[in-house]
Amino acid sequence: MKTTRLNKKIADAGITSRRKADTLIEEGRVFVNDKLVTELGLQVTDKDRVTVDGIQLTKEEPVHILYYKPAGEISAAEDDKKRDTVIDVFHGIDARLYPVGRLDYDTSGLLLVTNDGEFTQHMTHPKFEMKKTYRVKTDGILLRHQQDEMRRGIRLDDGKTAPCDLKVIRDKGGKDMILEITIHEGRNRQVRRMFEHFGLNVTKLTRIYFDFLTLDGLKEGEYRFLKPHEVKKLIANSKK
Repeated sequence: MKTTRLNKKIADAGITSRRKADTLIEEGRVFVNDKLVTELGLQVTDKDRVTVDGIQLTKEEPVHILYYKPAGEISAAEDDKKRDTVIDVFHGIDARLYPVGRLDYDTSGLLLVTNDGEFTQHMTHPKFEMKKTYRVKTDGILLRHQQDEMRRGIRLDDGKTAPCDLKVIRDKGGKDMILEITIHEGRNRQVRRMFEHFGLNVTKLTRIYFDFLTLDGLKEGEYRFLKPHEVKKLIANSKK
């Protein structure tokens, strides 16, 4: 009989990603056949009864959404401070949705939302190096030699950044700049911290691309479902 790793079964049910499923197991929130499980590598079958927080798992049909997140929303399924989250927009969809990765509270732009743990793994795990492009407005000028340094990689407090693509869109003669930066890492506040490294504050930040996906046709707060071929292409690109 075919077996599946427990964290994958949880992810396939749309609860969360595989990595976060491991956390649920470690926290003692997962039972298999009414027995508490804390072993991360446990294999289960389709006949095993798995519950998370007392709720039995059933495999949902996968949902993949492209959302134009406005600034001022939390990239989480819920918030302990009762602030608006990106998932509040999708109450009419009968699936346990969560954001793929995150955009900071003050950052707007393209955010993927899903119930598909396998998809999330491909979109967020560092080894897959999915490219994300941001449009950045700063309160000053990033000099040419600083631009070259950023392209090569700069040392932040959590290590050196990987090389990135950087393009100047507008330079208002000493006042401010608009640039586009493409990275494949997903560190906390990474883009903002890269500019802060050179003494610049980011006054506006919008993610405009996720791999080949764009915000075309959407306004802030709107969303659309990904087409099946888009999902397949994203997964294929993550394996390159």
